[in-house]
Amino acid sequence: MKKTLRSIEKGMKYFILEKTFASRKKFITKMTPIDEVKDLIKQLYPVVCKKGLIRFGPEGDGGYLIPDDLEGIEACFSPGVSTASGFEKDCANQNMKVFLADASVSAPAQKHDLFDFIPMFVGSINNDNYLTLDKWVNSKLPNSNSDLLLQMDIEGSEYEVFHSLSEDTIRRFRIMVIEFHGLDEIWNYSYFKIISRVFKKILQSHNCVHIHPNNIANKSKLNGVETVQAMEFTFYRNDLSIETEYQTSFPHSLDSDNNPKQSSVALPTSWYKNS
Repeated sequence: MKKTLRSIEKGMKYFILEKTFASRKKFITKMTPIDEVKDLIKQLYPVVCKKGLIRFGPEGDGGYLIPDDLEGIEACFSPGVSTASGFEKDCANQNMKVFLADASVSAPAQKHDLFDFIPMFVGSINNDNYLTLDKWVNSKLPNSNSDLLLQMDIEGSEYEVFHSLSEDTIRRFRIMVIEFHGLDEIWNYSYFKIISRVFKKILQSHNCVHIHPNNIANKSKLNGVETVQAMEFTFYRNDLSIETEYQTSFPHSLDSDNNPKQSSVALPTSWYKNS
């Protein structure tokens, strides 16, 4: 998480109209059936990445674990720049072109000859302030079908981006690192249907190989399922990742707290195969 967490209502303004009162187990809309929640989480159990995981970016916020399989990746697309560009600089140091977009800043935090920055938000529409990920990729690499890397932290807008994103573009990304927000709202059935569609869309072409909870975010527990409001997911395209063995131990040795001044937050056991 590169920016202060926005409220889920702001991040999901195009989708969420109702608010959950999970602490009281009262919902304006239907409460998500527990079997549906558990089934979605089970589909997201991280599998072992036989290539191994490496860390790009700094210790703390803005650093992420990715598969050690970068050869042949032409470019990294990174919507949501804010005040950290260490991950992107590590990608550029691997001779990737790095495309950055964020209308909330005037320039990336660091400079590199391979950086290409535009002051726009990535979303579900194209206008003077927003562009879709499809349009961004196709405009920057119009005659290419090479593999790409996606690193996205856009404070809740990731859902609208993926709802509008074509499956062809998703498959272009060999590796995707996405911080998903509002995960504590999965018991709101209206919200759950949105998040589950996004995850299931990704899982058609990618496997989850790592999850890291953001220790800045709040934790919640309902019906025996603990979750963290914001977690960083690493996905690896499944034509390159055919592993069926689950990762059974967290955190990874390369994981680092987003905020070292706050208490560490372990990945809840509900979110990985631990037995």
